[in-house]
Amino acid sequence: MSRIFITGSTDGLGLLAARRLLDQGHDVVLHARTPRRAADVLARAPQASDIVVGDLSTFAATTDVAAQVNELGRFDAVIHNAGIAYNDPRRIETDDGITTMFAVNVVAPYLLTALVTRPSRLVYLSSGMHRGADASLDDPQWTSRRWSATQAYSDSKAHLTSLALAVARLWPDVLVNAVDPGWVPTKMGGPGASDDLDLGSLTQAWLAISDDLAPTVTGGYFHHHRLQRPDPATTEPQTQDALLAYCRDLTGVALPRTS
Repeated sequence: MSRIFITGSTDGLGLLAARRLLDQGHDVVLHARTPRRAADVLARAPQASDIVVGDLSTFAATTDVAAQVNELGRFDAVIHNAGIAYNDPRRIETDDGITTMFAVNVVAPYLLTALVTRPSRLVYLSSGMHRGADASLDDPQWTSRRWSATQAYSDSKAHLTSLALAVARLWPDVLVNAVDPGWVPTKMGGPGASDDLDLGSLTQAWLAISDDLAPTVTGGYFHHHRLQRPDPATTEPQTQDALLAYCRDLTGVALPRTS
C-alpha cells in the first residue's frame, strides 16, 4: 500500500485518480480549496484517510497547505493535479501581484515541491497545449502583452513541464514525471472534449504507485501510458533554471538541490 497526496482532488481528474487509487487499497489524502468543498468530497469519497484545505492561489495559503501535508507524515507519492484553465477570459491578479493562472498552475506546485517532505515519486499534470507555448520568462505575468487566457494557460503548462523536468534532473533520488491527461470532459475541459475521461486519470495513478518498467523512469512526459517527447524548450536546463530562479525570487523559497 502506498500513501499518496493529490492536489485539486474534489472533482475532475483529481477525484477520479483518487478513487482509482482508493479502490486499489492505497492510502490517499485529498485536497480541497475550501472547507465546504472538503466536506462535499469526503461525503463522496469516505475511504480517503484525510483531507487538507487551502486555496493554492496565494503564497501564504499554499505554504499552509504544505504544512498541513507535512503534519500527516511522509508520502510515497504526490500528484500535482490542481490547476485552472482558460474558461475565464479575464486577467486576474492574486494578492501577491501575479496572475491567478501562473499562481495556481506554476507557483503552487513549485512551492509544494520545495516545502513538502520529499516523496519517492512526483507527478505533475501538464497538457498537450504546452507544445509551442512560450516557456521563456520574457513576460510571464502578461504586463506587456495583450492578455489571452488560452495562451496564458498554454504558457503555464510549458512552465509546469519545465518545472517537472528540472526537479527530475536535480533530484535523482525521486521518480519525477509529467502527464498529459488529454482533452477530457471535466469541468475544466468542457463537455465538448474528445478524449476518454477514464483514461485521463489512469496514467497519473499508474505513475504514482506502479512497479511496472515504464513508470519507474524519471524525467518522462506521458500520455495514456505512452512516453512522449515534450516541447524541446522545456527540456533545456537553462530554461528550467531560469524558472526555478524566478519562482524563488517571487516566493522567497528556494528549491532544495540535495537530499
